[in-house]
This record gives sequence, C-alpha cells and structure tokens, in this order.
Amino acid sequence: MKRQLFCASGSTAGRPDRRAPGTAAWAALLALLAPAALPAAQEPPSPELRARVRAALASADSFEDKFDAQVWLTDMASRLGNQVPDPELRVEILTTAHQEAKRAELPVEMVLAVIDIESAFDPYALSSAGAQGLMQVMPFWREELGPRRLIGVRENIVTGCAILRYYYDKEKGDWTRALARYNGSVGQTWYSQRVLDRLRTRWYRQ
Repeated sequence: MKRQLFCASGSTAGRPDRRAPGTAAWAALLALLAPAALPAAQEPPSPELRARVRAALASADSFEDKFDAQVWLTDMASRLGNQVPDPELRVEILTTAHQEAKRAELPVEMVLAVIDIESAFDPYALSSAGAQGLMQVMPFWREELGPRRLIGVRENIVTGCAILRYYYDKEKGDWTRALARYNGSVGQTWYSQRVLDRLRTRWYRQ
C-alpha cells in the first residue's frame, strides 16, 4: 500500500498580512522557539486507540534480514551522531523505532523525526505538562496500560507509534494534520512543519 510521505496543507502563501510591520517576523520566531509539544491539548484516547496500543504492546517484531539491519542501523546511527552517546542505547532506540514503525505501517524516518523534535532522543525527557520519554507520551496512558514505565524505550515508542498511526488514519493520510493532532495543536502548522523539515533535512533516505 503506497503512502504519500509529504503533503502540503496549511500554507499561507499569497495571503496578505494585515498585522503591524514586524509582527509576522516575531510570530515566525516564536513558532520556532515554541516547545516541541503541547500535551495539555491532546485528545483523550478513544476505545479504538486504546485497543491499538494494547495490541502493539502484546507482540514484538525484528529485522527480517541481518544484512539489511546492519546497513540501516549504520546509516541511521551515523545520522544520529553523538546525540545518544551510549552505543547500546543508540542501537536499542533505532531498532525499536524500526520495529514499531514497520508494525504500525509508518515511515520509520517519520517516527525518527517525531522523536527528534519531541525529545531530542532523550529517553528521560519530561515536559512541564508531564509528557514522558522519547515520543512524549502523556501520563494518562499509564492507567490504560497498567504498571508499565512510559519512560521505557519500547513502551514509549510502541505507544507513540500507535497514537501517530491512529491520527494518520483519522486524517486520511494528511501528515500535516496528523502531526498537529499528535502534538495537540490542531488548526496550526508550526509543529507539523518542524517535524517535516527535520524529516527532509536529517532522516529522509533517498
């Protein structure tokens, strides 16, 4: 099944700016400096989303081909650079992201771009609103999943991928809107553009 990785929506090109001179530039700067996530605005999990997360947590995948795994991991690890100094943790994050993106039928590079923007690959990242881990999962998921550590690499990425796939389906393949839903900024495009820009400049494989 083919998917369109990039979609153009929310553009304001050609739209006149009636604000005072200089305000547009300040707004653009503030958008760039805005926090990566606004979890307080996220939607509560629906029964369908709960079911998807539980199903994902119940199983695990692995690379089918060791050579392909080595090539991919070497490439992605080089792009990650020193952002994750511990080599073992670096491989764990990349392998888990590959597994869970594949299972959720998401582009793995998109998942890496989301992690990059959300937490800068810090498994212990914690937002002011309580979002946790690599994909900044909200704490109410602990009630849904039982006594799991949302800050754990696998649990966090499994949950984040299931949520992202749910919003991708909900928005019928529109990545701009799906990413905005994931972030809790529906109706705005600043977060989506940050992820898509990071995808193009760092993670997209030609």
